Amino acid sequence: MGVFRLQSLVANAKQLIKLNNKHQKDVPKGYLAVYVGEIQRKRFVVPLSYLDQPLFQDLLRRSEEEFGFNHPMGGLTIPCCEEAFNHLTTQLHN
Repeated sequence: MGVFRLQSLVANAKQLIKLNNKHQKDVPKGYLAVYVGEIQRKRFVVPLSYLDQPLFQDLLRRSEEEFGFNHPMGGLTIPCCEEAFNHLTTQLHN
């Protein structure tokens, strides 16, 4: 994947976050709500700094492949199991 495509993906994710955060007042500034799960989705609030991380960008690519930019939950939906997401966020946090 080219650099331009990655920049476009992150820019589109940031747009979705801005729209989503206008409707979700319980998300602190500097964070975003994401919905994670393959069948039943659970809501997580993660720091915006994750958008710059290659591991999180891989999840954004998967999300784009599956949903495009039309997310069924009204927020950024990430198609992976909750356990894998927890593992990834633990790595990013450390």
